[in-house]
Amino acid sequence: MSAGSTPGRLRRRLRARLLAAALAGVLLVGVSGCTEGEQRRPSVVVTTNILGDLTRNVVGDEAEVTVLMQADADPHSFGVSAPQAASIEQADLVVHNGLGLEENVLRHVRAAEEAGVPTLAVGESVDPISYAAGASADEPDPHFWTDPERVRRAVALIADHVVEHVRGVDKAAVGKNASAYGAKVTELTSWMRQQFDAIPAGQRRLVTNHHVFGYLAQRFGFRIVGAVIPSGTTLASPSASDLTSLATAIEAAGVCAIFADSSQPDRLAQVLKRESDVEVDVVPLFSESLTAKGKGADTYLRMMRANTRAISTGLSTEQPHCRPA
Repeated sequence: MSAGSTPGRLRRRLRARLLAAALAGVLLVGVSGCTEGEQRRPSVVVTTNILGDLTRNVVGDEAEVTVLMQADADPHSFGVSAPQAASIEQADLVVHNGLGLEENVLRHVRAAEEAGVPTLAVGESVDPISYAAGASADEPDPHFWTDPERVRRAVALIADHVVEHVRGVDKAAVGKNASAYGAKVTELTSWMRQQFDAIPAGQRRLVTNHHVFGYLAQRFGFRIVGAVIPSGTTLASPSASDLTSLATAIEAAGVCAIFADSSQPDRLAQVLKRESDVEVDVVPLFSESLTAKGKGADTYLRMMRANTRAISTGLSTEQPHCRPA
C-alpha cells in the first residue's frame, strides 16, 4: 500500500469507478435505444385478411404490414392477442373494415383512435348498402368486398391514407402499386360479368349461409332468395320457423343450390336441404376469409374467381333439378 493510501480511500475510488462504468452503460443503452427507434420501419396494421391482401398490394415494400386475422377465420368472431392489441396502438395506420364486421376487435381499434393513431374504416367509405331482410334488415352491410368495383375504390382509399399518414413511404411507389392492382381488379370485374352473363336472369337466385352477397347481387343482377342464418353475422342462429320459411321460398323459386362458407360448418345448409322438397346442392364458397396459401383462395383475386366459377356451376341450367323462376 502506498503512502497516503488508506483502505477507506481505496474503497471510495473503487465505488467511483463502478459508478462511472454503470453510467456509461446507461448512456450507451439510451443512445442505442434511440437509434433503434429511429430505424423502426413504418407500420400498417390491418384487421381482416381480405383487407390485408389489398393493403399489401398497395404498400409493397414501403412499410411493414401486419394482418391480425388468420387464414380461414371468421371476421365476426376472431380475437387478438395482447401483443397484437399493442401493435394496433403502436401503428402508423390501422386499416379495418368497419360497419360492425370485426365484432371482437372493434374496442381495440377505438382504443387506438383515442390514442391518436390514424384509422381507416374502409367499408364506411365505399357507399355501403343496407341489408334488405332478416334480423339485420336496414342495418349497414359490411361485406362490400363481394363487389369488385367497390374494392377498386377501396384500393385508392388505402393508398391515399398510406401516403398521408405513414411516414417515410415513397408516395410515387405507393401510387404506382395502387394503380397496377386497381387495373387487376377492373379486369376481374369484366371477367366476372362475362361469366355471370352466361346464367339466364331467371336463374340468378342465391341462398347463402348468412347474408353476405348483397353487394355481388346488386352489381351483377342476382336476387337473394334468403339465408340459412337470416342475419348479417354468423354469430346469430336461425329458428325452426326461419328454416321452414326459407324452405318454402326455395321450393317456390326452384333454387338449384345453397351456398355455404367454406370456413364454416355447412350443417344448417344440409338440414335445410333435407327440409326442402326439391333437390338442392350445397356448394362451398370463400365468402369472408382468405385461405392458407395453396388452398384455393389465398388472395382476393383468386377468391373471387373461385367463387364466380362455383356460383356459375351451381346455378347452371344444365343441372337437372334447376328450373327458371
